[in-house]
Amino acid sequence: MNRCDIPAILAGYPAGLVEPVLHLLAEGRLGDALQRRYPLRHAVRSDRALYDYVHAIKNECLRNTPPLSKVVYDNSLKLLRQALGTHTRVSRVQGGRLKAKNEIRIATVFREAPEAFLRMIVVHELAHLREREHDKEFYQLCRYMEPAYHQLEFDLRVWLLWRDAAAM
Repeated sequence: MNRCDIPAILAGYPAGLVEPVLHLLAEGRLGDALQRRYPLRHAVRSDRALYDYVHAIKNECLRNTPPLSKVVYDNSLKLLRQALGTHTRVSRVQGGRLKAKNEIRIATVFREAPEAFLRMIVVHELAHLREREHDKEFYQLCRYMEPAYHQLEFDLRVWLLWRDAAAM
């Protein structure tokens, strides 16, 4: 397989991982394979439910991190920033003190995703509360919160590829 034949969303992965995915996609069997592997959808539909979901993971894995002021689904993420989730730190002076707010925004596409993919994105964004860069420590923290993090990241990219191909 030529590197030019690999879709951009899977560009960083070895051809040996990507070829079976593209084969299943071409045969129209990728959706069924993903459905068998990730059959469970989640019930986290509203922004309030998302906040509670994220807060529960944060309390379980990252108790000593700053509180979250906002967690929402965001329609514009994939289109504007090529991101599936974002974290922001907003600092401002309030009186004589500096007040910081942490926000997490998750792409709306994850309302319909399997729960494992939502968790992977949440874990990724929560890890940014401690580690700003995508470095070794960042991915160690992600694996601490979700041991199957790297497999879920790959499978999420495969799911997005299938979803985009099905929409065409």
